[in-house]
Amino acid sequence: MRPRVFCGIAAAVALFTTACSGGGDGAGDAAGGGGSTQQARAGGAFPVKVADCAGKETGVKQAPQRIVTSDAAGLEMLLQLGVGDRVIGTGFPPGKGSLPAAVADQGAKVPVLGDTLIPKEKLLGSGADLYVDTFGPMPGMGAAGAGPSEEELKAVGIQHVLLLSTACATGPKAAQGPRTDLAAVEEDVRRLGAVTGTAARAEELVGAMEKQITDVKNATAGVPEAQRPGYFLFDFDAGTKQPMAVCGKQVANAVITLAGARNVFADCDADFRPVSWEDVVAKNPDWIQLAVRNRGSEEATRKAFDEAEAFLKGFPATQGLKAVQEGHLLRIGSEATTIAGTRTADTVRQIAAAVHPTLVKNGQ
Repeated sequence: MRPRVFCGIAAAVALFTTACSGGGDGAGDAAGGGGSTQQARAGGAFPVKVADCAGKETGVKQAPQRIVTSDAAGLEMLLQLGVGDRVIGTGFPPGKGSLPAAVADQGAKVPVLGDTLIPKEKLLGSGADLYVDTFGPMPGMGAAGAGPSEEELKAVGIQHVLLLSTACATGPKAAQGPRTDLAAVEEDVRRLGAVTGTAARAEELVGAMEKQITDVKNATAGVPEAQRPGYFLFDFDAGTKQPMAVCGKQVANAVITLAGARNVFADCDADFRPVSWEDVVAKNPDWIQLAVRNRGSEEATRKAFDEAEAFLKGFPATQGLKAVQEGHLLRIGSEATTIAGTRTADTVRQIAAAVHPTLVKNGQ
């Protein structure tokens, strides 16, 4: 995503990207993933049934030709599936240099319907036949986060597909306990493959993700839980006055766990939660990720990483932390860790290679 102009918007998005009313974490949960996956594996036949967070199903009768995405997460999945030519607009567009090289040029040509959330009227008037939604309802954003109702979308011929891994991670029907795998992310790829008629490509992408994850899990299997390093994701863009913790429901918890580390805030039953610096000091993590959002250029992003590192080294409460003292500060973008996508598995390997360098080699 592009860096937010207003910090308040950034914090709100971080807090409420998973604020829809249900869903689950598993690949075959009540959120309806099983039906679309079965059809995807059968060759992408239509109609395809998809469900919302509460399990209510709708049928997609034919492959959509005019797709709008709420943000760069859904956009990147569609580009990777090979249907970027069908995407007519997006919100929260990807920053320059944040997309994989193979799809970056095509992604840059997608019209931007909103630098942050797409205005309701613009979405309804876009002429889309499918809306891929990473967020779901965002009540903490007030009227701006309400979005069109299902009835309003249906009235103008737009079908609605949620990314279950993010839009449905919390709420009364969410899976119990912390998220420790990427099954829901893989299911999102399969769901989009099913509704766009690209099931075979979706299976290729999921297969590549599973291979990376399996390789890392096998390499770190002999490390006892008690010896796995404590890990804190420092969301620099959410502000430094009060840190924003990544909790057990967030996809980043699965990334950290699969990498053979321990998210020091895995026990908070949410996706994100504000904590205090005293809480962070009490956890005294072995590793800290300097999670900054892409700034649109390599130089600007590097400067943001520098600023995040300088803060931790200069702030009295954090300069004595084990991770700071030992230089265990990882420069990994927040998008690659906290937003579901086909490259999430790459982040698993990147973290594992840092915290277990004798066991895992990055890029191999």
